[in-house]
Amino acid sequence: MTPYTPKNILITGAAGFIASHVANRLTRNYPDYKIVVLDKLDYCSNLKNLLPSRASPKFKFVKGDIGSADLVSYLLVTESIDTVMHFAAQTHVDNSFGNSFEFTKNNIYGTHVLLEACKVTGSQIRRFIHVSTDEVYGETNEDAVVGNHEASQLLPTNPYSATKAGAEMLVMAYGRSYGLPVITTRGNNVYGPNQFPEKLIPKFILLAMRGEPLPIHGDGSNVRSYVYCEDVAEAFEVILHRGEVGHVYNIGTEKERRVIDVATEICKFFSLDADAVIKFVDNRPFNDQRYFLNNQKLKKLGWSERTTWEDGLKKTIDWYTCHSDWWGNVSGALLPHPRMIMLPGIVGEFDRSRSDDITLVRVSNSIQNSLHI
Repeated sequence: MTPYTPKNILITGAAGFIASHVANRLTRNYPDYKIVVLDKLDYCSNLKNLLPSRASPKFKFVKGDIGSADLVSYLLVTESIDTVMHFAAQTHVDNSFGNSFEFTKNNIYGTHVLLEACKVTGSQIRRFIHVSTDEVYGETNEDAVVGNHEASQLLPTNPYSATKAGAEMLVMAYGRSYGLPVITTRGNNVYGPNQFPEKLIPKFILLAMRGEPLPIHGDGSNVRSYVYCEDVAEAFEVILHRGEVGHVYNIGTEKERRVIDVATEICKFFSLDADAVIKFVDNRPFNDQRYFLNNQKLKKLGWSERTTWEDGLKKTIDWYTCHSDWWGNVSGALLPHPRMIMLPGIVGEFDRSRSDDITLVRVSNSIQNSLHI
């Protein structure tokens, strides 16, 4: 199969965690690619995540919502986009139990807007990479020795994973009905620098730094698989260039850890007594016991996990130790069951004297209304 070479890439949600690592990697490794980022700067977004890319003359940031059909269509045409990497989504399960409609709006409707805009361009779009999650498979049996493969049944168990599964169905339908060149990824948990601390690992790190209790849902026996962010960014680089249209790729690791073990290891890094610091709290309404992926299909494309858990955790702890104020006041995210209000993220870290740092697109009133600066 001939490797795919994009020219102009639209990356949605790239002021967030995973997509910022992907955008920065592509900007660094492929200086000829034009990278256009579209992000509405939600509460978990931060423009500082994209600082490594700002010096590139081929990089552009546009503040706007994927739910704006006019804006999306305008960007596809005016930037001559041939590749879409769609990361933008609401992703925190706890939030989905408290504000599930926001997940439907962002994850399903937003994806539908993107797909329809791509369809209208005709043959301009040569790749549409849709980023999903391992949670669409639902709970893996505790005694399973082989992980879910890409053809496994989708059995989501919470509002977040249900909306991601719904978005996947739209992606698949546009691929089959309109011939849109779609690829879907489903990934394990990702950790590393720049992650908003509503997620388990950065939350535990910041709480340990403060000497505060580490809250664990239920009894801590839930099993998760964690992949370091740079390894995941490399996986997307591989899928972008070598992935086959119409296929699904799992991005995961075969190494698993119980939540209680993750908390204990973080306590050791900070010389804390785990028995004294760990606090067991009420479980979620439903908390999948285990997610387990088969990643052999991705490995056949040439990807492999490079970062050991020990090295990745140390790098992550070192980063948060040096950047504890990266997000400002995150006390609400550090609660045992956070319900983050959907507020704008951190904006002011680019030099506003540079017109290419933040692009405001002025085409019509409907487009202007979709931009929040």
